[in-house]
Amino acid sequence: MTTTGIRQSNNLFKNIPSSLQEELIQTLAESETIRIERIVSDGHATPPGEWYDQKWDEWVLLVSGGATLLFEEDAGQLTLKPGDHVMIPAGCRHRVERTDSGQKTIWLAVHFGGSGPQ
Repeated sequence: MTTTGIRQSNNLFKNIPSSLQEELIQTLAESETIRIERIVSDGHATPPGEWYDQKWDEWVLLVSGGATLLFEEDAGQLTLKPGDHVMIPAGCRHRVERTDSGQKTIWLAVHFGGSGPQ
């Protein structure tokens, strides 16, 4: 079987602006039921008092940098280092308490299930 026009590679570590006013969120691939994103943080956190409450599941891998997540149902914080990943089920209220400043934190997020990643 021959395919044409498909051979293109990209790199998670390329084309990252040196300065980010807000998180950089880029969709890498998507279909009707799944969305894969690269998220780049640079000292960013969820604004005080705000929570993510998604209608879909999210699996997230910390590729580089560091971050701390907080889940509403759990008073403890979850500190992530490169290679750590976590499954966040639909309806699980959570927030990013902090990401490293001085180095970029790169996430790979996969959104699926529930009522879709839209």
